Amino acid sequence: MPTPDPHFPAVHLRPPANWINDPNGLVFHDGHYHVYFQYNPHSARHADMHWGHYRSPDLVHWEHLPIALAPTAGGEDTGGVWSGNAVSTDGKLIAFYSAKRDDRWWQPITSAVSHDGGLTFTKHPDLLIPQPPDDTSMFRDPYVWRDGDRWRMLVGAGLTDGRGAAQQYLSDDLEHWEYAGPFLARVPEPLPGGVDTEEGWECVQYADFGDGRGVLLLSAWDPHGGASHSAAYPGHDHGAHFAAEAPQRLDHGPEFYAPALLRAPDHRWLMWGWAWEARDAAQVGAPSTWTDEVGWAGMLTLPREVTLGPDGGVRQRPARELDALRGEETLRAKGQVTPGVPCDLGTTGRSFDLTARLQRSADGGAAAGLRLLTSPDGSEYLDIALDPATGETVVDRTHASHEPRAKGGSWRIPRTAEPGESVELRIVVDCSIAEIFLGTGEALTLRFYALGEGPWRLQARAGGRGAAAFDLQAWQLNPIRIQDKSDLPLTSAVPDGNGGPS
Repeated sequence: MPTPDPHFPAVHLRPPANWINDPNGLVFHDGHYHVYFQYNPHSARHADMHWGHYRSPDLVHWEHLPIALAPTAGGEDTGGVWSGNAVSTDGKLIAFYSAKRDDRWWQPITSAVSHDGGLTFTKHPDLLIPQPPDDTSMFRDPYVWRDGDRWRMLVGAGLTDGRGAAQQYLSDDLEHWEYAGPFLARVPEPLPGGVDTEEGWECVQYADFGDGRGVLLLSAWDPHGGASHSAAYPGHDHGAHFAAEAPQRLDHGPEFYAPALLRAPDHRWLMWGWAWEARDAAQVGAPSTWTDEVGWAGMLTLPREVTLGPDGGVRQRPARELDALRGEETLRAKGQVTPGVPCDLGTTGRSFDLTARLQRSADGGAAAGLRLLTSPDGSEYLDIALDPATGETVVDRTHASHEPRAKGGSWRIPRTAEPGESVELRIVVDCSIAEIFLGTGEALTLRFYALGEGPWRLQARAGGRGAAAFDLQAWQLNPIRIQDKSDLPLTSAVPDGNGGPS
């Protein structure tokens, strides 16, 4: 068994070992939230993709279930059961996914059906969409949803003219699909943080907010560097095409990708993403000596509620169910802080939930911030602070780990607090991940790897000149409750030559 890793999360979903990446097949079915995900059951490296499976009645109590979908040797998905989504219809659950094989650059779309509540699946005997449209250079990751009396599918794509695209298909029966052209296709457009929407789009998803308003989510694929970041296009759905407004960066951190949507029974849109490692891999998906040593890589983010603001902004907040994980209140403090005179607030555990209000002074000369110190001598720390010059929220992990293989850097949320204004934050820290949410709906996800023995301590600090106010409250987080049923026999059926279960 791998050596226990202090960076392993307590409240984020991931199996006890091995590699995971994209959340897949998110669906509410038969009284449960089902969260499938890309999973390599054999190592901590990106290879041999299966669909792992969690389910929950309430987003707090979870069951870890057996692998739901596995590659069929010599079949259309012999190289991996790659990403897609699932729908609940007529008492059954149908998963749509990308069939990976090493002898083709595209990934045809196929499906599998479950009649036992999403535990086991029978694969469709044929590919649903065997070939990509003409002038396509990338093609994978279906997203299917019901629109009235028909079904619609988007597939992530890149076009040979350099545009990223979401290709659209229509169906009356989930079996026969007609190509309807690009739902949206755009040349790369700039996003905050010096990135853009890229030439290829993975994991396209669509959230319908009514009255024709919606949001297209995408994961930006760099043809040279691979997986990069996520983005969102709000706009209007005209059926044959999507009239998109300006793109937005969905998460401003360096470790958030492949967001996937789930329509909750109360009609909320919930979203999970993949938080990859910031260890020593040359790029996402490349081998890492560190992850090989510890035996695991990647986790799913916390579930987030996604809404569309009146200004067209995509807003995120942790799902309200997560409040139930709060345990003992560990910190409550307010006051003013001046540069060079930090205010010690007390200790935290490795998993905690914090709400804070950080002020930028009325004259704009000072701004408050927080420092999470993770070593006794204070030399290892993570900073979350307002920039006194711009009013932006900055998260800096330059000194967050004494391990030289840990990646550093700083990132910012480009939402400006004017002089005299305060920023409201919710910060969830879980061993090696911080998910930061502004009260205005922006998010930033970042991984860090503290080596200090602890206890972890929190300080209020100020940058600039003058004084700035702060106000915060923190709770320890109780681990999510997971019942492990993953060792149950895998009985997924595969089609025989006649299209029936073997």
